[in-house]
Amino acid sequence: QVQLVESGGGLVQAGGSLRLSCAASGRTFSSYAMGWFRQAPGKEREFVAAISWNGYTFYADSAKGRFTISRDNAKNTLYLQMNSLKPEDTAVFYCAGRTRDNLVVLIPDGMDYWGKGTLVTVSS
Repeated sequence: QVQLVESGGGLVQAGGSLRLSCAASGRTFSSYAMGWFRQAPGKEREFVAAISWNGYTFYADSAKGRFTISRDNAKNTLYLQMNSLKPEDTAVFYCAGRTRDNLVVLIPDGMDYWGKGTLVTVSS
């Protein structure tokens, strides 16, 4: 079992920055891939960024150049630094973990554990 708790969401103006955190517990954090996904009102959950157990990173086109995913295995914490935020980034952001193997998968169905989400609202 893995428990994931996101924090760091909030209201920010367009062009601003936020850093999301995801605290993990229950299983050796350094042994599995993690990812960030988001879901805007009326839309399906979509991939944002992912990081392998050993630090390889992957990004959606919408996140490249603006968002940075990182992990601190000593603190059992995943991060998403978001810069140059746009109103279209408004969504609930979820962290997720894949523990069944060492693969990095970029679709929601490929993840095994989810946090409850944190709301990011970007005003224009």
